[in-house]
Amino acid sequence: MKIKQHTIKKAVSLSGTGLHSGKAVTMTFLPAPANHGYKFQRIDLDGYPIVDALVENVVDTARCTVLEQNGARVQTVEHTLAALVGLEIDNVLIQLDAEEPPIMDGSAIDYVKALESVGFEEQTSLRNFYEVNHAVHFRNDDASIELAALPLNDYRVTTMIDFNSPILQSQHAQLHDISLFKVEIASARTFAFWDELERLFDAGLIKGGSVENAIVVMDKQVSEEEILHISKKLDHPMVFSTNGSGILNDIPLRFPNEPARHKLLDVMGDLALIGRPLKAHILAARPGHTSNIALAKKIRKQMQDAQKAAPTFDVNMPPVFNVNDIAKLLPHRYPFQLVDKIVFLDGTTVVGVKNITMNEPQFQGHFPDNPVMPGVLQTEAMAQVGGVLILTTTGEPEAYWPYLIGIDNCKFRRNVMPGDQMVIRCTLTQPIRRGIALMHGEAWVGKHLVMEADMMAQLVRKDKMK
Repeated sequence: MKIKQHTIKKAVSLSGTGLHSGKAVTMTFLPAPANHGYKFQRIDLDGYPIVDALVENVVDTARCTVLEQNGARVQTVEHTLAALVGLEIDNVLIQLDAEEPPIMDGSAIDYVKALESVGFEEQTSLRNFYEVNHAVHFRNDDASIELAALPLNDYRVTTMIDFNSPILQSQHAQLHDISLFKVEIASARTFAFWDELERLFDAGLIKGGSVENAIVVMDKQVSEEEILHISKKLDHPMVFSTNGSGILNDIPLRFPNEPARHKLLDVMGDLALIGRPLKAHILAARPGHTSNIALAKKIRKQMQDAQKAAPTFDVNMPPVFNVNDIAKLLPHRYPFQLVDKIVFLDGTTVVGVKNITMNEPQFQGHFPDNPVMPGVLQTEAMAQVGGVLILTTTGEPEAYWPYLIGIDNCKFRRNVMPGDQMVIRCTLTQPIRRGIALMHGEAWVGKHLVMEADMMAQLVRKDKMK
């Protein structure tokens, strides 16, 4: 899996028809900065409202995944998001001039080809993986549905479908290497059963559906009158297969287990709504959008709970900034450079590490027989970690001085001594305005919170101090 975040090199557009709305639409993927994530934008509505691709914004999962935010709605987002996840693209703005992406051929392959055509750009920030730390389960015993996210330092998905159909029998699909998404999963098309078509159409759905963008499974004999009736209703010619394939218009499958692969694609797209690239093994038996979103909500809750606990990091991964990188950002030098490395950084949160050693000069006098890290230096280390965060939001950190101008609610909860490793997390409590940043900081030794404080900092341009 890629370590650094990626976006696309330039904008690329696709046009077509929405599967359920039946409306003509143009969708444009645009490059986005690091830590932007996936966002949809309705450029056909006043104010061009943004819809964040997050599970909190899901409002419907009946036959597709529907998001709504800021008075704007976007539906059938799962194929688009699956393409981005499968290509390991982290940051992109998706503009639409209608409420639904074009269905294209019913798979994600056209999105993949369009994105590949403009190329990918590696960004400086590390990918903000969420690694599932203990198993997450969702069950619906009435429908025999079960999904799980299991701990794994990788990304894998396994799906099983079973519709109790003589034509579409039990199938399995798996993706054990995300680099194979384009070859093994992206071209798997959506599907429906013949018995569903009229009901779906009468419910205001599949207005843009056809055998060119969906597999239609016919697991019973139907009369020519029934076929003609549905053909007229959907305004699309339909022919029952005569060779026993059970597929409307006798369209060949791209894979023997294409429906199971498409369900896997849907799982990937729906789980993208946790808001971070995922490390886990996803097991899904008889999944659908409702169950996918239920699992996504459980994973996101686990993720949010973890953000309140002691921060952890992989010691085998390279840091975001090492001690030399930090010296290029901050003006502090020995004996006052109190951050050894930055292990996590996004637009709102930073995690830094301060290793406490007996060789540091303060322990000569604080105290000779009982070496304790002075609280003022713990606070200074926290302020320096926060300084890295606010400087990197400017895009030109070398142009600013960061000043600590206020401390509130500062509490020291345990002594910090030589041999300890302070892991410090600072989070912006509101967007930076006019150079003023408000942050909450926490310092941990192992699983113990040793200090916390609310801090106010100010960015001052160096050229204005001359």
